Amino acid sequence: MKRIFDILSASYAIFLFSPILLLVSIAIKMESKGPVIFKQDRPGIKNKLFKIYKFRSMRQNTPNVATDKLDPKNYITKTGKFIRKTSLDELPQLFNIIKGDMSIVGPRPALYNQYELIEKRTTVNVHLVKPGLTGLAQIMGRDDNSDDQKVQYDKFYIENQSFKLDMYIIYKTIKNTISSEGVSH
Repeated sequence: MKRIFDILSASYAIFLFSPILLLVSIAIKMESKGPVIFKQDRPGIKNKLFKIYKFRSMRQNTPNVATDKLDPKNYITKTGKFIRKTSLDELPQLFNIIKGDMSIVGPRPALYNQYELIEKRTTVNVHLVKPGLTGLAQIMGRDDNSDDQKVQYDKFYIENQSFKLDMYIIYKTIKNTISSEGVSH
């Protein structure tokens, strides 16, 4: 049932947000050279890497590391700042959901080079669940959570996974996105 929900929800969201997808694509292209979509390796089920899709929010010459390791104002574009604050940069992941790489709700995939976080998650079996567009850690602090907090939220999610919990996480995601709660850069 979760896969059917994912496909139907992602398809509807792509249709609903298609004008926004187009406008963001145009804004990115007008501001800077390079592709509109940024692809990055992320660990999925059993830590097998897949290409996650995001709208490109940074300049072409940006090192491929976690944003908190950089001085964001030197790399994030003006459009990028806006799409990150509003989480519009995440919309292309709806196509990852259609492909089956991700789910609407699940633990957010770590960066491929966050080895310590991946190891901690693997220890508590987070790697056995499909990563999500949103997750419990996102609604409980997002960028403000430490790796240990993220792992604990992910562990709680996989141990208590249910349709009701997923609906709560989706509701809180929408609420937090509107208020930009938990977004630090």
